[in-house]
Amino acid sequence: MKVIAFHGSPRKGGNSELLLNETVRGVEEMGHTVTIFRPGEMDISPCTNCGGCNETGECIIKDDMEEVYKAIREGDRFIVSSPLFFFALTAQIKALIDRCQAFWCEKYLLRRPIPAGPHGRRGLLLLVGGMKREIGFKCGDATATAFFRTISVSKHKVLSYRQIDAAGAIKKHPTALGDAFEEGKRLVSGGD
Repeated sequence: MKVIAFHGSPRKGGNSELLLNETVRGVEEMGHTVTIFRPGEMDISPCTNCGGCNETGECIIKDDMEEVYKAIREGDRFIVSSPLFFFALTAQIKALIDRCQAFWCEKYLLRRPIPAGPHGRRGLLLLVGGMKREIGFKCGDATATAFFRTISVSKHKVLSYRQIDAAGAIKKHPTALGDAFEEGKRLVSGGD
C-alpha cells in the first residue's frame, strides 16, 4: 500500500508537522512507509489557468509537480497536513492543490478518473489553527475535499484542533498526538 503525505506548513517542527509525524508513526507501525512531500521546499509554480490541461489532463508546466503527479497516480492513501492561515490551507499546499487542475480536467472533462486500485483510495486531513471557532476548519476542509475528490479519494477523515497557535502547543493537547497516531494506523488497516 502506497501512502503519500503532503505537509503544507512553511514552519519546520510546527504543530501540523508534529501531528503528521505521529500519523506517519502509526502508518509505519502497521508495516507501511510514507512518502512525504513538502511543497514549501519544492519548486512548484502556481497554476496559471492557461487551459493547457483541458484536452490532455496533463499540466504543461514542468517542475517538481511531475513527481507529485506520479505519486498521486500510484498512491492508495493520502494525508494532507496544514495549519490554517486566515481560515485557509497554507499557500504552499494550496499551490500544489491548484496544480491538480490537470487531474480535474482528466476526471471531469475527459472522463478518465484515476482508478481506485486494489486497496481503494482514502484520505486523512490534519488541521491546526489558533482560532476559537470552527469556520476556519470548515473552509480548510472544503478545499481539501475538492482536492481529494479530484484525485479520486472518495472518503477522508478530518482531525482538527482549535486554539493551537504557539510552536509546540499541540504537545499540550490531551489527545491530539495519540489521535493522530491511531488515525495513521486506521488509515492503512482498512477500518473506518
